[in-house]
Amino acid sequence: MSVSTSEPLTETDLRSPFLRPPDAAERIGVEIEIAVVDPATGRAVPYLGEYGMERLLAVLLAEIGGEPIRDRGHLTGLRPAAGFSLTLEHGGALEYSSAPGDDLATVVGRMRESLAWVAEIAARLGMALMPGGNLPFDLVHQITRVPKARGDRMAEYFDSLGEAGRLGPTVMTTALSTQATLDYLDEDDLRAKIRMQAAASPVIAALSVNSPLAGGAPSGVLSHRGRCWQRTDPTRCGLLPPALREDMRIQDFVDWAADLPMMYHRIAEDDYRRGPDRPFRELLAAGFADGTLPDLADWRAHLSQIWTDVRLRETLELRAADGPCWPHSPAIPALWVGLSYHPPSRDAAWRLLKSYRPADLRAASEQSIRHGLAARIGGDSVREQAAELLRLAREGLEARVRAGVERPEVVAYLDPLVAVAESGRTFAEETLARWHGDLAGDPARYVAAHRI
Repeated sequence: MSVSTSEPLTETDLRSPFLRPPDAAERIGVEIEIAVVDPATGRAVPYLGEYGMERLLAVLLAEIGGEPIRDRGHLTGLRPAAGFSLTLEHGGALEYSSAPGDDLATVVGRMRESLAWVAEIAARLGMALMPGGNLPFDLVHQITRVPKARGDRMAEYFDSLGEAGRLGPTVMTTALSTQATLDYLDEDDLRAKIRMQAAASPVIAALSVNSPLAGGAPSGVLSHRGRCWQRTDPTRCGLLPPALREDMRIQDFVDWAADLPMMYHRIAEDDYRRGPDRPFRELLAAGFADGTLPDLADWRAHLSQIWTDVRLRETLELRAADGPCWPHSPAIPALWVGLSYHPPSRDAAWRLLKSYRPADLRAASEQSIRHGLAARIGGDSVREQAAELLRLAREGLEARVRAGVERPEVVAYLDPLVAVAESGRTFAEETLARWHGDLAGDPARYVAAHRI
């Protein structure tokens, strides 16, 4: 056994990923996880073969160019010169991650242009791109995972949790979402943003439910994705407890994260080992099985293994929403930008939600999976709270337009969510109505109606 001679990480080291430079700015990123499916069956395209995701990535790399991303020699993504990235999730879904932008309209415009290119190339290969909340026509046992090295370690970890982690592999392979990635400027700014975002996440999850099908049939809930996250790992998913503290500090988050075990850690290029069944904090002194001590790369990797609704790293990732259909994709980042980047809207949203206890927020999240906007939060109507958050987000976007940092069209990005709040009819309920109506339960018609 080798013995590490490196110095243990200090508390200052653990806080270092969250310290922002003096010239930090509020930029915007968008991530969309997209199903790549057979247009006739709606089933996920496999990884290998002439009609596979590896082939699609190779063609994209040849036609768009950029830097390939490989895992054990397998092509699993690319970074084009335009600054965005395309990477594969464990079940083969394609994740688009934008380059950070200064304004929402630019980020959305580049997203639409880039994914239109990808969809056109995929169509030539007989594939369809379809955003949403999950893969609607596949069950977990029907999908062969992408050969990514850490995938087996993740599955082993979820299996070790028993019932609490039973649906972790389903999340790995079938869940989709549309996420916003936003900045914080310093510790005070982080506190003001993250507490509002954590409190608003259950309401926004209810507003955006959009995964009512699983395995080609109604799943019995409006958010199959949300139900799966409930059985992934309750210690590292869902509500972020320290975020709700009125005086939350970076150290509070560090203490919370350091009390979680690592799922896996890297031992060599493209090779991972299950993490020890002990808090990360204990590894700082005891080290891994080979005697080496965790370094800053291990700490950053540990942070990447936390999937709370608001994910704190160098940025704030807003993960609560199911993905809407393609035309409505800008609505989710627009809502978060309007609430987060306009201090009066952000502070008003926090005042609206601050009285709810963590148990209220968790209960609202659980209810929204089945009931959408009919859920309750601390005895109040989620639908009414959603309407108020949308009003505040609109004020925030309008203020940014007046300040010259956004273009006027961004305010209309909220319109699909406003229609949901006003009618009470969620994307998921609309999907079910169409599934039983004009789509006649036909996967080919479903794909034609929802593809990019």
